[in-house]
Amino acid sequence: MNEEAIIQLQMSQPFAIPSALMTHYSQLGLSEVQFMILMHIRQFEQEGNMFPTPYELQERMYIDESNCTNELKELLRSGFIAIEEKKDEDGKLSEAFSLKPLFEKFVLLLNDKQNDKQQFTKQQLEGQLFRRFEEEFARPLSPMELEMISMWLDDDAHDPEIIEAALREAVVSSKLNFRYIDRILFDWKKNGVKTIQQAKEHGEKVRQHHEKRFQNRTQATPQSDKVKHPQYNWLYGEED
Repeated sequence: MNEEAIIQLQMSQPFAIPSALMTHYSQLGLSEVQFMILMHIRQFEQEGNMFPTPYELQERMYIDESNCTNELKELLRSGFIAIEEKKDEDGKLSEAFSLKPLFEKFVLLLNDKQNDKQQFTKQQLEGQLFRRFEEEFARPLSPMELEMISMWLDDDAHDPEIIEAALREAVVSSKLNFRYIDRILFDWKKNGVKTIQQAKEHGEKVRQHHEKRFQNRTQATPQSDKVKHPQYNWLYGEED
């Protein structure tokens, strides 16, 4: 190959398709032959030929015109390609292949894969959550307790990390029981708490509010009558 030919090769228009499509086309149900036909249609499109004939397609492949025609019919029937009418600059109508159905199917495939991955991750997090409860309670959970955690997840739509945060709050407060954890989650949901950061900020506001109330009450009490007050239970609105 001479230098001029090499330059022309480098200057030729690159062929571009999503790399993910190359690795997932078989999962769409496409055979190698069908995929290559679609790629050739794409290449013809880039070259300005929007409606290549079976003969033009098979010239770039090893299959004959008859087989190429049958594969095109199957691609149309399966909804991987469509035939549309397009207007040129003079307003003249002409037919053109559209690969939009192919990419629509591909997007759905990727979405399904992402949903499967998210579902698997969700199941992992929930499994870890149940184990975390058993570790803190140092015993297997009862069926009623398992049902309550499931209700927090499914009915109340709490994220596993929020439920675990409520569990930690109960441990720190030395009130390790399901009623206390349920009250924490109820309070957080009522106040729009959905993340760990929001839970921390909300808890800080509550503590500051009750510290201020405690200081006001202390200042209003005569010195001789002052007694040591226990810590305020912000969930129940009462003193421990």
